[in-house]
Amino acid sequence: MATLLTESQLDIAGHPYSVSIVKVGYCVPQPDGSFRADGTVTLVEGPGRRILVDTGGPWDRDFLVTKLRERGLEPGHVDLVVGTHGHSDHIGNLGLFQAATIVVGCDISEGDKYIPNQLGEGHPYHIDEHVSIVPTPGHTGHDVSVEVRGTSEGTVLVAGDLFECCSDEGSWQKLSENPVVQNSNRQRALRTADVIVPGHGLPFRIHKH
Repeated sequence: MATLLTESQLDIAGHPYSVSIVKVGYCVPQPDGSFRADGTVTLVEGPGRRILVDTGGPWDRDFLVTKLRERGLEPGHVDLVVGTHGHSDHIGNLGLFQAATIVVGCDISEGDKYIPNQLGEGHPYHIDEHVSIVPTPGHTGHDVSVEVRGTSEGTVLVAGDLFECCSDEGSWQKLSENPVVQNSNRQRALRTADVIVPGHGLPFRIHKH
């Protein structure tokens, strides 16, 4: 069972890391069979480190800069940018963060230097004891999520499109490259996370039995 967080609960305090939803993503079907969509943008802040998970689409550029400035931040203040996967509504503004370490799927780079890792083999990449990048493929072959432990809500998983939204049963499969693998990763997330931040909707709290 899960319950949505409200718009007033989008800033999750924590020690040492907090999690703030900068923009809630959406996906809205259109009458002509197309759909309008944009990815959730999340800021994780801790001791001497700022992590942005997904950057929205390129049409979000000015919005994103404004939202960061409202928090007293410039793009150059962001240390790590994680693109949960390579779709344009999730990594459309990577160019704003040229000073940051960049993670997209299983690639980790500092400028033009690529860092060895084992995300592609199913192993997490630990930022520190509180924050990890974890492989959660299915939607695409190289999706990742960001796990933040020790917040006021417990463990928060910023999940990209592992979950489209809280009530996505019956809809996520048609967007998945590998529904079997994705479902396995979804079930693991539901067991390990207390709050999930999906790619296209409000965060939701998991009530474990």
